[in-house]
Amino acid sequence: MEKFRLHNDEAYLKYLEEFITENRKMRIEEVLKYRTKHFCIALEDVYQLHNTSAVMRSCEVFGIQDLHVIEERYGKKIDKEIAMGAEKWVDIHRHGNHQSCIEHLRKNGYQIVATTPHIEANYLENFDIQKPAALFFGTEKTGLSEEVMQQADSFLKIPMVGFTESLNISVSAAIIIQNLTNRLRNSEINWELTSEEILNKKIDWTRNSIKDIEFITEQYLLKN
Repeated sequence: MEKFRLHNDEAYLKYLEEFITENRKMRIEEVLKYRTKHFCIALEDVYQLHNTSAVMRSCEVFGIQDLHVIEERYGKKIDKEIAMGAEKWVDIHRHGNHQSCIEHLRKNGYQIVATTPHIEANYLENFDIQKPAALFFGTEKTGLSEEVMQQADSFLKIPMVGFTESLNISVSAAIIIQNLTNRLRNSEINWELTSEEILNKKIDWTRNSIKDIEFITEQYLLKN
């Protein structure tokens, strides 16, 4: 109960900000201006751990807040050397199978977009960014499962003019994320986080910036 209350407690945030520098506080506020939940990324059974971590890093760099990881076949842990600290700033949601992930995303208003170079699909520059979308990426060798492909609302691919038919998943994700988030920020779409989401992220990110956060939080709870 106490921990849940702290997630939207402005007094708790003000207390925590006493333990970080003014530069870190300003940096958090600046980064939050560009964060979005309009798009999110979903990875289905990506075997190579460094690819999952690299995609998470791209999410963080280009302002995607939510990364969904489907772990039906392969267990995952974040490769922190590749992620370069991005795991502190991106929300990672784990799902035991593709169906639970798809149902969760649809419930939260997302269309399911399958990325694939192999079938008729929207080219990246023509993709409609108006609707909130969950962008699905599949395994390195076989791509997305047939189950995900059959449930997709639309398909997306990167224009390629060489002999090679596909890119590494982390490269594909970086290209797509950069393109779509740049277009989004230059549009009139309401893509920003809500005031409540901003408050929650300020608390989360300030917590992640403090070494002895559990002790400091205990002290706050004792006083309040």
